[in-house]
Amino acid sequence: MVNPTVRSILLIGWMIWIPLLVSSCQPPSAPHSAMNSTSESPVFLSQDLLLAVKSETSTQALVEQIAQLDRMELIQALKDETDRLTFWLNVYNSYVQILLKENPELYERRAKFFSKKQIDVAGVQMSLDDIEHGMMRNSRSKYSLGYLGKMFPSKFEKALRVETVDWRIHFALNCGAASCPAIAFYESEALNEQLQLAAESYLSQEVDYDAGNNIVHVPALMSWFRADFGGKKGIRHILQDQGIVPSGQRPKIKFKAYNWNLDLDNYIE
Repeated sequence: MVNPTVRSILLIGWMIWIPLLVSSCQPPSAPHSAMNSTSESPVFLSQDLLLAVKSETSTQALVEQIAQLDRMELIQALKDETDRLTFWLNVYNSYVQILLKENPELYERRAKFFSKKQIDVAGVQMSLDDIEHGMMRNSRSKYSLGYLGKMFPSKFEKALRVETVDWRIHFALNCGAASCPAIAFYESEALNEQLQLAAESYLSQEVDYDAGNNIVHVPALMSWFRADFGGKKGIRHILQDQGIVPSGQRPKIKFKAYNWNLDLDNYIE
């Protein structure tokens, strides 16, 4: 378990980006350091795991605790969709770092790395793909631009997946690549504000609008999962809402190349 003092210091450092990016946002609620480690919820365990990864302390005990969670108790504890999404975001971002720090060569065969069942959650062996596309994208296919669902999701997946796909998760998940968004510590109480800021930050850095030619260059993520964004029409609407593309404009959309170079320890500071 992460030392409460270390956790508090890291929480303060990680959460300071919210008021810095958008001064109108309220700061998140107080951290959970007073919780007894033996009674921590799955969401708190996911937060502790990510904090341990970032602070480079041992993750073994936390990994074991998540593996030994009672399946039915986990389902009951994650009845709320916000808690569910928070849990899976932190678990995904934690395990990418854990696995690739232990063996960076895994990234040389990325398809296998993402599809291999090497994460134990409540006694269920899961892959990173299972977590991203099954749990956080409501059992959507990885290869259909987001337009098709998986044919046979498991009972475990059905019970713990997020039913409403939030396109902003694509700017919160870090798969280890240089083009990935930076990793943040996600809290249920502040998740909506955090995801909004993550989207604003990533899009402001990665989107280029050529007003003269009315062309907008957007991240490859918006192509791979374009149904999650509402197709090209939805992408334009998002960019207008973000103030990147002027209202009333209908620019041609071009998708950027993705930089797959390995880049670990990319945290929001």
